[in-house]
Amino acid sequence: MGNIDEQSNRSHGFTPLLLLLLHAGLLVASFSGVFAKFAALEEWLSLPFFLYYGMDLVCMFVYAVIWQQVLKRMPLSVAYSNRPVSLVWGLIWGYLLFQEEVTWNKLLGAAVIFIGITIMVTNGDNDE
Repeated sequence: MGNIDEQSNRSHGFTPLLLLLLHAGLLVASFSGVFAKFAALEEWLSLPFFLYYGMDLVCMFVYAVIWQQVLKRMPLSVAYSNRPVSLVWGLIWGYLLFQEEVTWNKLLGAAVIFIGITIMVTNGDNDE
């Protein structure tokens, strides 16, 4: 029975390893914003600016490769419904690294995005 459950999970894109890979990619993508913000804090065209901006591009490249590999094995609707996790990471990095305040407006905005994406990716499920 373990094989049937495992095959069923694979066909729906919910294997634990695949979800872990997806969320690792989303974590890498969240670091892109961190490096972009660090670059913005540096003097224009300085060495630290280029290093941070380069790391931003590396993060986006790694994320793009992971995203494409995930999409080969998981439905787009499932993968895309997990993307708002990046908002949570962004709030966490802003608070921890840049001492940004987590306000009710930011939390409400994140919730609206979560709800909007959930509605969009589940919209066609009941049309059958």
